[in-house]
Amino acid sequence: MSSHEIPEENLPAAQAADDHEHRSVAVADEKHPFADPGLPPHEHRIQDIDERAARRSERTVALLFTVSMLATIGFIASFVAIGVDENVYVWPFGHTNALNMALGLTLGLALFCIGAGAVHWARTLMSDVEIADERHAIEAAPEVKAKVMADFKQGAGESQIGRRKLIRNTMLGALAMVPLSGIVLLRDLGPLPEEKLRHTLWSKGKLLVNMNTNEPLKASDVAVGSLTFAMPEGLEEHDEDFQKEIAKAALMIVRIQPDNIKDKQELEWSHEGIVAYSKICTHVGCPISLYEQQTHHVLCPCHQSTFDLSDGGRVIFGPAGHALPQLRITVNDEGYLEALGDFAEPVGPAFWERG
Repeated sequence: MSSHEIPEENLPAAQAADDHEHRSVAVADEKHPFADPGLPPHEHRIQDIDERAARRSERTVALLFTVSMLATIGFIASFVAIGVDENVYVWPFGHTNALNMALGLTLGLALFCIGAGAVHWARTLMSDVEIADERHAIEAAPEVKAKVMADFKQGAGESQIGRRKLIRNTMLGALAMVPLSGIVLLRDLGPLPEEKLRHTLWSKGKLLVNMNTNEPLKASDVAVGSLTFAMPEGLEEHDEDFQKEIAKAALMIVRIQPDNIKDKQELEWSHEGIVAYSKICTHVGCPISLYEQQTHHVLCPCHQSTFDLSDGGRVIFGPAGHALPQLRITVNDEGYLEALGDFAEPVGPAFWERG
């Protein structure tokens, strides 16, 4: 007899009767030529008969859930304390990103311990008696529904979740803490923009520099009907933050006959019909590059948003949500075009805190 086979006389009466019921085998006859082989004899686990063994299993499961909680705390601490550029040497893989390594190990350990704890709980403490049931029609009868609820209550009782409070509390703690990892990951959406989206490099007195020639623009360089792209004086293509700054400061320069300008503010902010508008589409931030001389319309090539540069840069077609921001310009004593300040409103797509 194996260590897990317990004489029937040593088992509780209910368990012995249950075992006897599941050992019964149907006999073949003319109506049922194939006998039901029945279920194999049920072998009781040591935890079923020894409360000390059951408590050891309970402590093991609780330990796994506790380790999961500690790993979740380690995940959050790593996310806060380790820099994104820090590296660590891991044999035999070589150098790797320390933050990614720490996040992967702690999150993996947290999830593994929850799963391992649940498996160990089910294998050692929950009921493992096999039950055979007849197949029923898809639509459940009231008595079947009542049976399901009764079985659910029986299963909840057999899981001992009410009795094993240590397991229940640590499991709830582990399950409650794991989602915190996802919340902390929101930091990877980037730092808060603060005022960065509201301002560009444009300021009073900055010259408009032709992006093709890298030379300051004179009013005489801009012909009627032409389209010129400009950037702020002092911004160089080899600058480390060039892409970040040009994404906000890129400018379109168009010369329109003053009589054709419909918007009063646009006329006041221009110089002899030369208007300056943001090149960044107000839909999703694509660079606008298509200009129709006859209509004074500019078209975004990404989603076909169309803006009227003779009427305040307003949207006349497409998904863009608001007009292109205009830059107020003038000319200095040498005839060069210069800005009179920054854009009056943030450039590019709308964002949640935009006024």
